[in-house]
Amino acid sequence: MQAQNNKPLLIALFAASLASTSVLAKVSPEEAARLGQDLTPMGAEMAGNADGSIPAWSGKWLGAPPHVKYDGTGSKRPDPYADEKPLFTITAANVEQYKDKLSDGQLALFKRYPNTYRIVVYPSHRDFRFSPVVEANIKYNALNAELVSDGNGVANAFGGSPFPIPKNGYELMWNQNLPARAWKEEATYQMALVLANNSRVEEKVGYQILSLWDDPKGSVDNFDGTQACAMISTQEPARKKGEIILSCDFTDPLAKPRQAWQYLPGNRRVRRAPTVGYDTPYGAGGFRVMDEDRLFNGAPDRYDWKLVGKKELYIPYNNYALDDPDMPASELTSGTGHINLDKVRFELHRVWVLEATLKPGKRHVYGKRVFYLDEDSWAAALGDNYDGKGQLWRTNTQTSVYAYEIQAFHARVAIYQDLIAGSYLADRLVNGLAPARLNDAAFDASYFTAGNLRKLGK
Repeated sequence: MQAQNNKPLLIALFAASLASTSVLAKVSPEEAARLGQDLTPMGAEMAGNADGSIPAWSGKWLGAPPHVKYDGTGSKRPDPYADEKPLFTITAANVEQYKDKLSDGQLALFKRYPNTYRIVVYPSHRDFRFSPVVEANIKYNALNAELVSDGNGVANAFGGSPFPIPKNGYELMWNQNLPARAWKEEATYQMALVLANNSRVEEKVGYQILSLWDDPKGSVDNFDGTQACAMISTQEPARKKGEIILSCDFTDPLAKPRQAWQYLPGNRRVRRAPTVGYDTPYGAGGFRVMDEDRLFNGAPDRYDWKLVGKKELYIPYNNYALDDPDMPASELTSGTGHINLDKVRFELHRVWVLEATLKPGKRHVYGKRVFYLDEDSWAAALGDNYDGKGQLWRTNTQTSVYAYEIQAFHARVAIYQDLIAGSYLADRLVNGLAPARLNDAAFDASYFTAGNLRKLGK
């Protein structure tokens, strides 16, 4: 009798299990066969849009184009489209004409700064492709990648976005979190916080990043789940000089959360830093939070993730002009409320729209976040952040270039803008500094240990 009474419950549990399994299922071989056919090897739509303002993907260039003379990693990357002129400029006077192709954050910036904010639009290009190794990884991932830990982790994937044909918000989020990028990055970056009264707070930091997920000699068979490790050392200002943060992230952050340590020269000790993550303040003035690097990174478990759809949007693209070594960082960040927009190139591209809503009982300074992911690279180009009451609070922009030396897109200057306070932070500036060195650093995984951090601190 007892078993009979439990039958409806067992049926409900079985149905829930089937539903959960369907969410975590891989794509079929027939769907994966679309890669390289009507979809690009990365999963974007091969065709252009109806009026041709977004071209079809050509993928004609792998590495530096024939007309570009590039001296290799650590040197300035020439702009392959340097001779192009803008098609038009969007201003507060004509923004209504283009509002269907702008994010809520962009529209808010036109309202906040009607006399100065503008978007300079250039011809759109889809000329670059990723390396054959990455393309092969993506094809493997399409057939094998799985969500684990209720969508908060990834298994059976390697070396590129795991879900090139995403079916839900968790898969889309992991495509942004695990794209193909440099497997080694070594650079000195400057960040500048510009307040509404035009006063400034500046910092200079050294970055050393090892993305084991992107090891060109790695494979799913020898990948141990360590996504990436970073050693970030403060060089300026003098009062913070010598501070170092070491962190390692994993592809299943619920099973293995971020490991982090911090060295503070004042007490000359290395300590575990369990709070380095999520919405811990970071950067000049503590302006942005830890999980805003590249607009979102780290553990996703505090949010529910929803795939909203795709749309056409004006996003930053081919932003080589921002890295001009002869342009002082102060010139780029001289404006009130936003950076020098003459240096930011926008193009019309298709983007995936990804929405994150804070789970009940979870804590974060952002109650809702909306990200716009470039379909050709899976990288977030724009992000809108709402407070706990649903008010649009901050809007972020992540510029990028195609880095010839790694045959992949590379995150460049990021701009974090507080719409209420009227202040902004520009991060990853290299003006007056040497460009980042990608993939040729001497360090390996043994460098990113607490023991080595103690040596570096001394």
